[in-house]
Amino acid sequence: MGVMRIGHASLKVMDMDAAVKHYENVLGLKTTMKDKAGNVYLKCWDEWDKYSLILTPSDQAGLNHVAYKVEKDSDLDELQKKVEAWGVKTTVLPEGTLPSTGRMLQFNLPSGHEMRLYAMKEYVGTEVGTTNPDPWPDGLKGSGVHWLDHLLLMCEMNPEAGINTVADNTRFMTEALDFFLTEQVLVGPEGNMQAATWMARTTTPHDIAFVGGAKSGLHHIAFFLDSWHDVLKSADVMAKNKTKIDVAPTRHGITRGETIYFFDPSGNRNETFAGLGYLAQRDRPVTTWTEDQLWSGIFYHTGEAVPSFTDVYT
Repeated sequence: MGVMRIGHASLKVMDMDAAVKHYENVLGLKTTMKDKAGNVYLKCWDEWDKYSLILTPSDQAGLNHVAYKVEKDSDLDELQKKVEAWGVKTTVLPEGTLPSTGRMLQFNLPSGHEMRLYAMKEYVGTEVGTTNPDPWPDGLKGSGVHWLDHLLLMCEMNPEAGINTVADNTRFMTEALDFFLTEQVLVGPEGNMQAATWMARTTTPHDIAFVGGAKSGLHHIAFFLDSWHDVLKSADVMAKNKTKIDVAPTRHGITRGETIYFFDPSGNRNETFAGLGYLAQRDRPVTTWTEDQLWSGIFYHTGEAVPSFTDVYT
């Protein structure tokens, strides 16, 4: 089956205590372990693997890597062949490179972002278990997010220099990893240049997204909530905790998701995201947004530009 779903994101943070407080108290994750290097591992209540977020101490914010889980260990060997046939160098990291995790296939996307694939991570179970479970556990903190949902990566795009790593990443993810395209933004004089794409392996509108920018980086990591009401509550939690909000609760045209954007103490952008939007299927027609309707796609209610949303990222 190959890639199944997102597994974890590893983020650089500049103040570990402040970062842990943010992800525990604002988002509601739980710390599951710490290692000798000072890295902290956390999970959401509705996740069953030991962690979905790694925080690493650094002098700057940003993304270390994003990891996706594959079905079987043998899938790593098959995918290594496909990735290398595409012209991308790979490294096999041995079991234990990350705690509680099997061997990993490591490589860089055309945009330069590091990606890893793995088949095994220690199972610890959800907070409600699998036998006669309640719909949610007692004692949830903050927003009480369910799981790490997706990432949006900023990708270098300079048409005058012939650089478009949005299109390069999209082609690589399709051909090497068997992701499929759900939505795209097309720009340019002929309206055929991919400036942003949303891609899936599951049935959600996106498991990863790419947007063009001046340089590559991390735009945001997103956590799933049930409903619009939960997004509003999330905003209340942020106000109580003096969290810096980037974009107040609204709806996307793209993916139809309900959203709020905000920053962790190091400046990494987070999103709490609700609403399935639609069932992503391989035979569903790709949704295309044109350049003149770009901001309606991003913020459907106002259709107005928010400069920080495209200009500020880590």
